[in-house]
Amino acid sequence: MTWTIVALYRFVAIPDLPALRAHLFDFAKARDIYGTLLLAGEGINGTVAGTQGAITDLVDELDRTLGVRQGEVKFSTANARPFARLKVRIRPEIITMRAPEADPTRQVGTYVEPKDWNALIADPDVVVIDTRNRYETRVGTFETAVDPEIDSFTEFKTFVHEKLDPTRQPKVAMFCTGGIRCEKASSFMLAHGFSEVFHLKGGILQYLEDVPASESRWQGECYVFDSRTAVGHELEQTAEWRRCFGCGEPVTVEEQADSAYESGVSCPRCIDRLTPERAYALRMRQSQMTQGK
Repeated sequence: MTWTIVALYRFVAIPDLPALRAHLFDFAKARDIYGTLLLAGEGINGTVAGTQGAITDLVDELDRTLGVRQGEVKFSTANARPFARLKVRIRPEIITMRAPEADPTRQVGTYVEPKDWNALIADPDVVVIDTRNRYETRVGTFETAVDPEIDSFTEFKTFVHEKLDPTRQPKVAMFCTGGIRCEKASSFMLAHGFSEVFHLKGGILQYLEDVPASESRWQGECYVFDSRTAVGHELEQTAEWRRCFGCGEPVTVEEQADSAYESGVSCPRCIDRLTPERAYALRMRQSQMTQGK
């Protein structure tokens, strides 16, 4: 079976979260959809997978209720089931930053289409910033990009305050996997005095789909949050990387040969922290994933 995957988000006011959560869970469960949808007062964010027809139904429903096609909706495919179960959860934010001044419904940076991105980041006056976590950036990034070396998106605020100055670096271009982190990051930077803030529309995934490999300034692969682990140009799954579901870190071919690596359970980075209870739960998850192929 070929699984259709949709990654989506939209910043939009949602007044009755419990009612929407119950409706979407029942709607998706009835269609054997797996993955996660996050709901907050500021909008929706998620990645889910199912048959092509089921995903079309869900996107249509989300467009009817939340106008999701006015945000970002990105489709891809996988040969194995990418997620073990369905989760629809209510959160304070759809992408956690804990900065009230970062409000994409009030202000956001300038969107840059993938076809125009190369010219922008070639400008020597532009500071190019990767807003993702360090485990993502080590799989791949753009040429000349600054890596904030953060372990969570909430640390991006500290990076901006300590490493950037709007009087010296007023022109900033940012990118992330699908665009959502840059929405908040650009809003945050505008609120803190940066005058020209740009971000890649549709994120790295849209760039890899739209820009030919021969013209690309992307180096490596793009980490994704499902069983594929990493994708390259045209969003093809790459063979080199695997994701450790014990800690979320990407695992290289060499690390996969290590005795500490167990598919879906552990890797050399987290084996020392793995409890028997955690190992049991992860093995059960891996069994579910295998049976769902």
